[in-house]
Amino acid sequence: MKNIALCLKTQKYYSIAMSLATTIIVLFLQISLCFLFTTTASPPHGFTMDLIHRRSNASSRVSNTQSGSSPYANTVFDNSVYLMKLQVGTPPFEIQAIIDTGSEITWTQCLPCVHCYEQNAPIFDPSKSSTFKEKRCDGHSCPYEVDYFDHTYTMGTLATETITLHSTSGEPFVMPETIIGCGHNNSWFKPSFSGMVGLNWGPSSLITQMGGEYPGLMSYCFSGQGTSKINFGANAIVAGDGVVSTTMFMTTAKPGFYYLNLDAVSVGNTRIETMGTTFHALEGNIVIDSGTTLTYFPVSYCNLVRQAVEHVVTAVRAADPTGNDMLCYNSDTIDIFPVITMHFSGGVDLVLDKYNMYMESNNGGVFCLAIICNSPTQEAIFGNRAQNNFLVGYDSSSLLVSFSPTNCSALWN
Repeated sequence: MKNIALCLKTQKYYSIAMSLATTIIVLFLQISLCFLFTTTASPPHGFTMDLIHRRSNASSRVSNTQSGSSPYANTVFDNSVYLMKLQVGTPPFEIQAIIDTGSEITWTQCLPCVHCYEQNAPIFDPSKSSTFKEKRCDGHSCPYEVDYFDHTYTMGTLATETITLHSTSGEPFVMPETIIGCGHNNSWFKPSFSGMVGLNWGPSSLITQMGGEYPGLMSYCFSGQGTSKINFGANAIVAGDGVVSTTMFMTTAKPGFYYLNLDAVSVGNTRIETMGTTFHALEGNIVIDSGTTLTYFPVSYCNLVRQAVEHVVTAVRAADPTGNDMLCYNSDTIDIFPVITMHFSGGVDLVLDKYNMYMESNNGGVFCLAIICNSPTQEAIFGNRAQNNFLVGYDSSSLLVSFSPTNCSALWN
């Protein structure tokens, strides 16, 4: 996650976060299973605005009494990221952690702290859990480390622990012996975060560890207001009238990420094709990521989109309050801006609300395009703000991501 001070708002203010991560996992399969994680965030421009497939055969880890039920968790919007409520340990201890489809490891701050950031809620104490067990590597504890470009990081040891979610049966959904990171040295995260929930399709992500009955099925519906839910298993299937689905891709170079293929972007009636640009691809050119707020395009293609916006908007340009060369204008209304449509492979056209693509300054009077231009060597990202008010479903078995236009703030009320 990369946080840069910024003064933009929805309602009063909000923060923006970046958390796409590349994870290298080394598995030592001898008498015991040992892990070494090294993770680095890939995108370079994360910032905050307040300012701030591989599947393991893990079905035996889930209680057999829960067959036929679907797990879910309550979520909450926190300025610019979405937090998932889950319980770790025995007795269950509730944490709130960032929903991150761009990373693999699920971790929480743990006592004793070598260096922990300030956290509003109590920090998890593994010594008080009867089911906590450190992983061992060659007779020693197994370390992990996650580093981000702005020097945000978490370091600690890998362990197995019981994770508990809600389920549609009304009974707790219990995942014993789930691999997690116990962070003893963590820095620069917000006090409302206990850690991260890794939900990519790597072998140690939470969704993969759910096992065979829950084969990579997940859905969420994000809104800047109220609470929501994240669903897994059969209850996560997104289907029905108005649903469109596009192919997801996995690359061998960067396994674990959910890649989509973006064919074009329309700004009003002007369609900007990726064909003919270095951004064009046939097997995935943009990562859909719940843990990153904004949308990121490579600079050459991003400039084409910006030029199309500039051609429509006649208001006076304003300085970018983020210092990241965002396209900003002096305006008291969002109505002057054109509608933006994302065209994904398979004829999937997502017409985005103006809220999804434009952000108002904290003091009002300035709106900025919610698309950042980044280096061609960095990942293009379809961030969580652009996904607002879509029910988004992931089906790793069928290699599909589905979208259904939805009033997400009203869905669970």
